[in-house]
Amino acid sequence: MVATGQPLAAQAGLSVLEAGGNAVDAAIATAAALTVVEPTSNGIGGDLFALVWAGGELHGLNASGAAPAALSLDALQERHGGEMPRHGWTPVTVPGAVRGWADLHGRLGRLDFAQVLAPAIRLAREGYPLSPVLAAGWARAIRIYGSLGLPVMEEWFRVFAPDGFTPRPGALWRSEAHARTLEAIAASGGASFYTGDLAAQIDSHARATGGLLRADDLAAHASEWVTPIWAEYGGHRVYEIPPNGQGIAALVALNVLDAGELPPLRDDPAGLHLQIEAMKRGFHDAHRYVGDPRHAPVDVERLLSRANAQAHRAHLGAEAHDPATAAPSTGGTVYLATADGEGGMVSLIQSNYMGFGSGVVVPGTGIALHNRGHNFSLEAGHPNALAPGRRPYHTIIPGFLGRADGTPVGPFGVMGGFMQPQGHLQVVLNTVHYGMNPQQALDAPRWQWLAGRRVEVEPGLGAPVARALAARGHEVSVQLDAGSFGRGQMIRRDPETGVLEGGTESRTDGHIAVW
Repeated sequence: MVATGQPLAAQAGLSVLEAGGNAVDAAIATAAALTVVEPTSNGIGGDLFALVWAGGELHGLNASGAAPAALSLDALQERHGGEMPRHGWTPVTVPGAVRGWADLHGRLGRLDFAQVLAPAIRLAREGYPLSPVLAAGWARAIRIYGSLGLPVMEEWFRVFAPDGFTPRPGALWRSEAHARTLEAIAASGGASFYTGDLAAQIDSHARATGGLLRADDLAAHASEWVTPIWAEYGGHRVYEIPPNGQGIAALVALNVLDAGELPPLRDDPAGLHLQIEAMKRGFHDAHRYVGDPRHAPVDVERLLSRANAQAHRAHLGAEAHDPATAAPSTGGTVYLATADGEGGMVSLIQSNYMGFGSGVVVPGTGIALHNRGHNFSLEAGHPNALAPGRRPYHTIIPGFLGRADGTPVGPFGVMGGFMQPQGHLQVVLNTVHYGMNPQQALDAPRWQWLAGRRVEVEPGLGAPVARALAARGHEVSVQLDAGSFGRGQMIRRDPETGVLEGGTESRTDGHIAVW
């Protein structure tokens, strides 16, 4: 089974499974295809994280990149008066996705790497028709980028908004440059991107247009295999990637709630109030402590301790509280889940961060570079403070659900910037506490904490529930844009029969491909 936000990408992963590949091969094939068929949220120039159930254990991969050696707080002050721009070269950090594909394949894949990337190459070369949600996001990006007037974005417009192309449902788009780049990655096992011709092209374009990213930065990059972190809730374990990701925010919130206090009905305002308040505590810890642990160690054990959960519960009362932490912002990401017939399962997420990312595209390659550096703190001494060689606080988080005895249930994820841990919390509770199947768990109306006491809810939650939350001190607004509440997928495996059960978002162009 392959579940993701684009039908053609799901079919790419399925074709690899049909050819004898395993769940890891299918995940890489799907991820590579998503850089082609959903460039509005991810690309070859982004980052990646993955949780993989293989060989009877759960593996974690952190494939996020660091700030270039020339990017520092002083350099930011000199270039932009100390403010981090959203677009252009400055927020570009080393892209880790390609190395992530190669490392996943090298350790856990089965088929030849070129065979795994072949479906994505074909989609880039032959083209495909845009789906509705994709087309809307594409058109929005053209409006935003067009209003900026940055010369460095000229190549972005040549690639993603060529003459005669209007992003509408059914419109055809293709990129021969993207296909050639994927071929170079396939032939070199990803090395071309970090030490070969592609790295040289990235370096050359940066030097010519004022970028700080250099070939040495790319050559120094490496993925990191990590031990997943987890929290228990309702007889299950919820697994996340450790910092520099924000998955720990969802785990802290689950620990705060793990006291049997939630009512049995999912839409009970008292239960939703507790969820929102617990999520604020999770963000309180994440925004205060999460950074690159190679430079600022994060005491994960303390943050996930019962003592910390009890301390946070003291802040939960009948009224909404202000956690006095940074307000979340937006992002753009893709998520996928795969499962093979042998028990292997993958939860993978990759992103260019804000839509197409920085707006910088390397000429002749189709490589759109992310703007992940925008997520650094600019406060000196903060664990997430901008510094050369440091990875930023990362919003993208793959999830995995297991049982208390350590046996697997399956992968899940909800993309969407700082909505992600909030989506993880709600999907896990829908599944474990409220007994929903994957599709019900994903479709259920959501809430989203914004900042202070501000909360947005989807219309499906209902006016009576919204009024009841407002009576508890929440500043509630109804948001009609479903995309801001995240988009996710989930796969569960029956431990006795091996039957797979999947769900994919009604909020996007999602698809579940099975064989």
